[in-house]
Amino acid sequence: MRILVVEDEPILRAQLVDGLQAAGYVSDTADNGIDAHFLGDTEAYDAVLLDLGLPRMDGLSVLKKWRAAGHTMPVLILTARDGWHEKVSGIDAGADDYLSKPFHMEELLARLRALIRRAGGHACAELCCGPLCIDTRNSRATVDGQALLLTSHEYRVLAYLMHHRDQVVSRSELIEHIYAQDFDRDSNTVEVFIARLRKKLPPGLIETVRGLGYRLSAPQ
Repeated sequence: MRILVVEDEPILRAQLVDGLQAAGYVSDTADNGIDAHFLGDTEAYDAVLLDLGLPRMDGLSVLKKWRAAGHTMPVLILTARDGWHEKVSGIDAGADDYLSKPFHMEELLARLRALIRRAGGHACAELCCGPLCIDTRNSRATVDGQALLLTSHEYRVLAYLMHHRDQVVSRSELIEHIYAQDFDRDSNTVEVFIARLRKKLPPGLIETVRGLGYRLSAPQ
């Protein structure tokens, strides 16, 4: 899962990136509203952490522009402002959730997981497909209750497919959502990760849809 972190305070921004990385996410960052708007307008993100008090363009304006352009990624607002009218303004602008500073990283991650689950139509922190389950709270995958040993990139591919269960996911979509913007993206590595996952999963869970991509679904 790929997250955009929009925060102008360098220490907090670094802490957010480190916390997200430890939780299995990849992230891009912006420290002002102009760059944030451009990234959200041109890149694919599973969620955005958005500070309101940004230089060059404030967070509410950025959010309104994204929503006006039809971008539907979940947005969690982070701000030191704790007045109820600020929360109302954020929600009305299109935010999905609101977290006041200071906050605990565990709470932020829980809210982020919930936003991503809801965006994919899932109600529970544990996602299952036949004998395969992933617990999004601890980035743990199991088959019939037995833990799978996965690399970070294998888990990201599997988690993205699981969040989009029964949907065809293209190779380019996977690349966009498992790598940060500044990573040297090689489309061939997706095929390598899929091949590795198939060796670790029960047969038939990951289907290749010729010319379109991959689909994770429970075998009939």
